[in-house]
Amino acid sequence: MLQQIKSYLKFLYNSKNQHGVHSPFVFDLVTKCFYDKTKHPENSILKNYRKSLLTNKNFIEVTDFGAGSRVFKSNKRQISKIAKTAGISPKRAELLYRIVRYFQPETILEIGTSLGLATSALSLGNKNSKVKTLEGCPQTMAIAKNQCQLQNLNNIKFVNTEFSGYLKTATENCDWKLIYFDGNHSKQATLKYFELLLPTSTNESVWIFDDIHWSLEMEEAWETIKNHPKVTVTIDTFQWGIVFFRAEQKKEHFIIRV
Repeated sequence: MLQQIKSYLKFLYNSKNQHGVHSPFVFDLVTKCFYDKTKHPENSILKNYRKSLLTNKNFIEVTDFGAGSRVFKSNKRQISKIAKTAGISPKRAELLYRIVRYFQPETILEIGTSLGLATSALSLGNKNSKVKTLEGCPQTMAIAKNQCQLQNLNNIKFVNTEFSGYLKTATENCDWKLIYFDGNHSKQATLKYFELLLPTSTNESVWIFDDIHWSLEMEEAWETIKNHPKVTVTIDTFQWGIVFFRAEQKKEHFIIRV
């Protein structure tokens, strides 16, 4: 926790808004997407999805393949508490929706479905897209699948799998325009997913890494990703690290308050 506080204070000191951005591509993204205050009707669907989970007092047995939980001491967890403490926040869900809406990716990959709060945002951002979401825990995935069906989100394919094994064999001929990494908040796993998926990246790819300041190791992983020769533009929003592979742009890193 102390490490995250220090990282956040450092982030606040170094971060900028649109007035400190001189890249037209990033300036447009910040002003037209990040800071978009429009009351999109899809926001009410995101709220209803969350409300349904927050009122669900049932317990499930969670299979956790990731870095573990700082909140839960047991794998038997109440659905409402998972949604409250472990899921994407309402503000971030709306931002994720706006990012998808802005870029309109035709194909989306999510690594780590959990209860589907982020999945619903990915789906709603472009209803004509094909969303594939991977989850290692069958019980949480079942909840997510049911919730998405209740909200008529029909462009999602759910895959219950171990991430590394799946990505080793399922990336050939794949062209995911947007990838949301939220599956395992450890340095080793994050960099492994990054390397496995790197051959699928294109000039239009948008990659979003969750919890880049979750630990010192995750910050190290983020630095490695930023410095990779194929990566050109990166944006640190504290919660997320956003990566672009735009060959026409010089290598540049932005720290943006959202």
